[in-house]
Amino acid sequence: MAAQATTAVSTAERLDDLHGRYLTFHMGKIVYGLELTHVLDIVSVPMITRVPGLPNYIKGIINLRGKVAPVIDVRLKFNQPERAYDDKTCIIVVSIRDMQVGLIVDSVVEVLTIDDSESSPPPDLGLNSSDKYLKSIAKVEGRGVIMNIDCEKFFESDLKPY
Repeated sequence: MAAQATTAVSTAERLDDLHGRYLTFHMGKIVYGLELTHVLDIVSVPMITRVPGLPNYIKGIINLRGKVAPVIDVRLKFNQPERAYDDKTCIIVVSIRDMQVGLIVDSVVEVLTIDDSESSPPPDLGLNSSDKYLKSIAKVEGRGVIMNIDCEKFFESDLKPY
């Protein structure tokens, strides 16, 4: 019983340590952030197996250490023009609802700690599909504006409950 309590505390402490920490990445000239609590890994773009009948932004599936994971091109999900993958293009592997999903991004920038005072809720513009996926917009000194993605909203239409 004590071992379970220790594990629970360790998990809670780990999540506490990650609070306010974001992995930032580029999509074109815009910098986005993902809460580190969701990020599992960053990998180069492997061979992607296409799956018929999926929306165009779901590029297919990949083998991720023996597990099949869907891969989403963030650029296409945000209705931005498609671009060829290059040596900076990578996949951010995230965990959402006990599932691993790969996000194809133009390039990873860095891990940042963003204080709550630097963030504000996104305006409800209704103009861009990416607006509805934002959790907050942060203005970080020396880094500019960072659009923080809400993982739950981002995957809402793609991950169906079992």
